[in-house]
Amino acid sequence: QVQLVESGGGLVQAGGSLRLSCAASGTIFSINAMGWYRQAPGKQRELVASISSGGSTNYADSVKGRFTISRDNAKNTVYLQMNSLKPEDTAVYYCNADLMGWRGSAYQCFGSWGQGTQVTVSS
Repeated sequence: QVQLVESGGGLVQAGGSLRLSCAASGTIFSINAMGWYRQAPGKQRELVASISSGGSTNYADSVKGRFTISRDNAKNTVYLQMNSLKPEDTAVYYCNADLMGWRGSAYQCFGSWGQGTQVTVSS
């Protein structure tokens, strides 16, 4: 069973920093893109940042210059360093991975989501 487990969320004052981590576990053959999404109350889930298996990155305009996504392929882990946090960054942050892993009785390609971690930025 493939699982993504996030950690690192919490409460921080505006201007502060947090680092989120997301580790994939289980029988995994390969991981392609990994990314972070967020969902604020009453809003749709949105892409925050993504990173390819080769390290190419993509960011939402709202976080460019403040957030940095990185990954450790040996650990099947993706990170999100969040600096200069703003109250509007408050949301549940979800990790996502496009991977090939064992599911059922065979290796399959599928997307997997973490359970989410709360980030709250106070003004």
